[in-house]
Amino acid sequence: MSSVRAKKHLGQHFLTDKNTAAKIVGALRPQLGYDTVLEVGPGMGILSDFLLAQDAYQTWLIDVDGESIEFLKQHYPQLDKQLIYGDFLRLDFSAHFQGKLAVIGNFPYNISSQILFKVLEERHRVVEVVGMFQKEVAERCVAPPGGKEYGILSVLIQAYYGVEYLFTVKAGAFNPPPKVLSGVIRLTRNATETLDCDELLFGRVVKAAFNQRRKTLRNALAGLIPKDRMGSNPLYDLRAERLSVTDFTTLTNEISQRL
Repeated sequence: MSSVRAKKHLGQHFLTDKNTAAKIVGALRPQLGYDTVLEVGPGMGILSDFLLAQDAYQTWLIDVDGESIEFLKQHYPQLDKQLIYGDFLRLDFSAHFQGKLAVIGNFPYNISSQILFKVLEERHRVVEVVGMFQKEVAERCVAPPGGKEYGILSVLIQAYYGVEYLFTVKAGAFNPPPKVLSGVIRLTRNATETLDCDELLFGRVVKAAFNQRRKTLRNALAGLIPKDRMGSNPLYDLRAERLSVTDFTTLTNEISQRL
């Protein structure tokens, strides 16, 4: 098999520019304490070639596309069990990985947010993520409080990871070219083992706050806690986009005590 057909329903846009691929792989930092890298959606292996040339870590590949899997089996017969035919969003990490790892990929744009939420579920294992996303999603991940890009994804990711925007990739670097620009970002796990609040409630507060982001939190959170129990914290008088991760943690603790 000499090539793989890009499938629209899988959101596939295969990276073809080798310089970009080398830069993405070069952004990994195994010195952070991992010896395993999992590539999501390798397609025809343009990142895989650079990953497998490294001695600092063991490379695993996962793809939901059977045609890609057959291509990868032929081109990387040495991988064996390190090549997983399956859906990253449903992957049982504990069945394959015992220690810390990094996740890398030219992620399908139609499921990029779900990929990040899966990473959050596995945050105790995933030390680092280097990924290519639709530029708009990449910008949301790194956005600071105060702007329209700052939202649910920004807060939940930044609660557990430091996020850097590395570089932009033009459509011509792909086949077929997407209709949007792409952005490569790096997530680095921070020192927060658990948030200083009820983490499930934290997620509910953040989502409720941004689901009605034009309203002040006193109105946006009324479905979680009655207004007469909210107290006088001035954070309630702000809109969600003004609050930092620390602010949301403070508010979550206050709501928890008043429910």
